[in-house]
Amino acid sequence: MKIDLAGKRVLVTGASRGIGRAIATGFAAEGARVAICARTDTAIQAAADDLRSRTDHVLARSVDVGDTAQVQDFVRAIADAWGGVDVLVNNAGQGRGGNIDTLAPEGILEHANLLQVAHFRVAQAVVPYMRKQRWGRIIDISAVAGTVPTPDGIPSVVNRAACIALSRSLGMALAKDNILVNSLNMGWIDTGQWDRHHKEMGPGVSRAEFDAMVTKVVPIGRFGKPEDVVGIALFLASDHAGFITGASIDIAGGMSGQIAYYPTLKRDMIEMGRQRMDVQGVDAQGMAPGA
Repeated sequence: MKIDLAGKRVLVTGASRGIGRAIATGFAAEGARVAICARTDTAIQAAADDLRSRTDHVLARSVDVGDTAQVQDFVRAIADAWGGVDVLVNNAGQGRGGNIDTLAPEGILEHANLLQVAHFRVAQAVVPYMRKQRWGRIIDISAVAGTVPTPDGIPSVVNRAACIALSRSLGMALAKDNILVNSLNMGWIDTGQWDRHHKEMGPGVSRAEFDAMVTKVVPIGRFGKPEDVVGIALFLASDHAGFITGASIDIAGGMSGQIAYYPTLKRDMIEMGRQRMDVQGVDAQGMAPGA
């Protein structure tokens, strides 16, 4: 199967690192023209410099996808430069934790603006160009947490679920215009955030123990890599996927309902680490001078 994306005009949001950067690199390697954005200018320009080693056609800008004017300005700049947009990869947006005891309602709304509303915001900006040419592909990067609720991480659970519902709704609404919309739901993809999650466990838990706990709910037995997402994104952007829209595809190593066990495993491991540190503290305090 040959996936021909040469000359396609592709916009990838949240592309300064991780999944977004890997997808942008994959499109560039296939000869596409690639526009990328993220909030941090130095990071997105560094990503652009790397892409220019693979393609002569790169546009990059610092954009806050929570700001409608910034999104529309960047999409217009892409259309002015290249005549339109063929493919949108909605990747911007991170997970957020919290539960009924720790969250303020405003925290859920803030997360929604940078995730589900941002997905809609960018899609709304590119659709007129896709309609004009009667061809378009929108790929929304979401998470398994949006398909299987968990006891914690309420902002991610509800806002990812909304993202998936939005993809399905737009997939139905835009099919008549030959604009196909699908979502890819991430499992445990190691983009560096797991370093931060490990630090949250405290000093009583080693990285090896933490990794073993995290991957216990992944049947394939490992973290995913950003590169594991690239192939399906390229396929969905191609003519080979011309009869797929409104689909929700997990990229999670077989993890589905198992994700619900993760919060319990995490709490148990945090408690184990605390007990270890308490024991070490008691031992240290109980040692007599010179003993």
